[in-house]
Amino acid sequence: MTIDTAPSAVFEPLAADFYGFAAELTDVEKDAIAKLRAHLEAEVKPLVTEHWEKATFPHEIIPGLHEQGVAAFAWDETKPFENSAVFRGFAALELARVDASVATYVGVQNGLVAGSVSLCGSAEQRALWLPKLASGEVIGSFGLTEPLSGSDSAQGLRTTARHEGDHWVLNGSKRWIGNATFGDVTVIWAKDEADGQVKGFLVPNDSPGFVATKIENKVSLRIVQNADITLTDVVVPDANKLANANSFRDTARVLRHTRAEVAWEAVGIAIGAYEAALDYAKTRVQFGKPLAAHQLIQDLLVKSLGNITASLALVVQASRMLENGTQRDEHSALAKAFATSKMRETVAWCREVLGGNGIVLDHDAARFFADAEAIYSYEGTREMNTLIVGRAITGEAAFV
Repeated sequence: MTIDTAPSAVFEPLAADFYGFAAELTDVEKDAIAKLRAHLEAEVKPLVTEHWEKATFPHEIIPGLHEQGVAAFAWDETKPFENSAVFRGFAALELARVDASVATYVGVQNGLVAGSVSLCGSAEQRALWLPKLASGEVIGSFGLTEPLSGSDSAQGLRTTARHEGDHWVLNGSKRWIGNATFGDVTVIWAKDEADGQVKGFLVPNDSPGFVATKIENKVSLRIVQNADITLTDVVVPDANKLANANSFRDTARVLRHTRAEVAWEAVGIAIGAYEAALDYAKTRVQFGKPLAAHQLIQDLLVKSLGNITASLALVVQASRMLENGTQRDEHSALAKAFATSKMRETVAWCREVLGGNGIVLDHDAARFFADAEAIYSYEGTREMNTLIVGRAITGEAAFV
């Protein structure tokens, strides 16, 4: 995949990066972040409020996002330049500080779907699918969660796969599957009837027996088109079985990478809310002076900045560990649990800064406040990630 990496925007550190973590990015990485930020501000941000209100997805943004390389950076087959895990984290942060739903679209396409192919696919599967996912030629979704199985997916998966001749037959159902209402292919995780092991399959969404139905009436991530999926005798050729996805351990390898990315998204959401609150506080006048001149408002803003700074330190180090090969499940789990907890606290404080205006979409804080609830829960709840860390530090599993 070829992406123009020539500078077209000047990189400026975010004010919320109070300790200057972005300073470790290379000049090429900073240029790419600057271009992505400028694109998001000009082409994406103006659309999100209307689509959030209508619970629709702005499909017109997809080509531009992929031209920025958001689904290409991580994979050898598609990356336009050598880049670090910290850089990829900052890219996820930039997406989320504009809109959590757009960040989720990219997280599904890049982390969950391309990640499944990269980590669990054969060389032939990687060569076939990764360029198409990177360019947006193929839109993917990730089918793990089920109506009766979420946190207990390792043991409670009910979707089945049966091998017959040169193909597999899949039956079951999935829930909360982002992108599935308009996507082209879904990574379906199913339990092999022969050996009871969880395996992964690339299932075209137009397969007979595959039905995706939009989930309505959400109060969080309204732009994301989540779906209920039913699979009724869906035939999948052997070539579409992920070659190296043969147990839930392989699924967990994908989730380890994406949990760290979700932690970065949580920091981006907190920054988006903080920036909205700070801007409002500087311009809104109460009792004859800007809100920002009041002690209690400064207290809320400083506490928010403290949460952002602590979370940013954690996710930067988690990405460094991913880069050098020392990151384990408990490291990404702690990053996700901590960053999303602090995000939830921060968006509430930032909404509070806006008073009554904090519950309307006009000033952005309300959107970040609502969307944070979904980020807090998906990719492993705080409780489940806590138990992963707890097992690591005590040697005792306390999941049930």
